[in-house]
Parts: sequence; C-alpha cells; structure tokens
Amino acid sequence: MNIRFLTAVSTLSCALFASCYPYDESRDRRQPPATQNSVSSVDQQKVQAQRDAMKERAQPKQETTTTELPETDTTTLPSNEAKPPVEKKRAEYDVANKVPGKDGFVFSPYNNKIVDVRDIPAGTLVQDPTYTGAGKGYFRVP
Repeated sequence: MNIRFLTAVSTLSCALFASCYPYDESRDRRQPPATQNSVSSVDQQKVQAQRDAMKERAQPKQETTTTELPETDTTTLPSNEAKPPVEKKRAEYDVANKVPGKDGFVFSPYNNKIVDVRDIPAGTLVQDPTYTGAGKGYFRVP
C-alpha cells in the first residue's frame, strides 16, 4: 500500500514538474530553405513606375471633381456673414397633468396612471414606465 502511494505521488510530481518546465520554442522553428527570392532592381523600377502611373491617373479625377462644381453667386451672401442656424423641429410630446395634493406625482397622458417624477425638473422628457402600447410613451413633466 505504501509503495503504491509513493509511486503515485512521485509520478504525479514528475508530471507537474515536466508541465512547468520552460519550453524553448525557438528550437522547433525551422528556417525556411534559402531561395533566390530577391527582386532585381529592374523589377523594382517597373513596379515603382506602375505605382506612379496609377497615382497620376487618380490625381486628374480629383482635380476634375473640384473644378466641375458650379460657381455660387457670392454677391447675395457676403463671405464674412454666417448663415442663420437651422432650427431642428422638436417632436411634440404630451404634457402630463399634476396630481392634486401630491407634489412630484403626475397622471400619465396615455393611461391616466400615477407616475412618480420627484427630483425631475419641469419640461424634461421622460418615458412612461406604465405604458404598454406598441411604442414608448414619452411625455413632458409639467
């Protein structure tokens, strides 16, 4: 019994030490065989010439797009004046009704259930937690 126990412990300890041993990964990497993959200078010059030709073809396209833009009449708008800001149309939402006698509580405009809006400033857009319709029920705090 003792011999079996000692054999199991020694086998287990050897397995643990072997798994912790630092493995040198560089010895498994094999160097690829040396081949003549070097590119001659003539081939490099041809490739460079092709790249330059492609860049030259791309540049006239960019220039034509900038020159083809229609000229704007600058006499109507001076360049130093800014255009008036475009106002975004705000979506209109229903406004909740206050619950009489209870500050911080309102009636939902969708289902007339009481909603707690304490510590929410007036005019804030909130979502009705009791709304069960297809969309989300948003309303403004009065």
